[in-house]
Amino acid sequence: MAIFQQGLVLLVAGMGIVYVFLALLVWVMNRSATIVPRFNHILPDDEPKKRARPAVRADDDAVLVAIAVAAARTRTA
Repeated sequence: MAIFQQGLVLLVAGMGIVYVFLALLVWVMNRSATIVPRFNHILPDDEPKKRARPAVRADDDAVLVAIAVAAARTRTA
């Protein structure tokens, strides 16, 4: 019976430590989410570059339509 009680004490202690650690982790993450934007002016993120879309040729549309029709036919067959 003593081993069972020791096991329960170890279980409760381990789960308590994990719970406290996770609660502390959530608290630190919430605090850092409010503090970090204040210092964003020091090292701002680069703005993402917009990629120019290549011009679509008319024959590309025909190829895409043919691929879609072939896929539809193989799926129903």
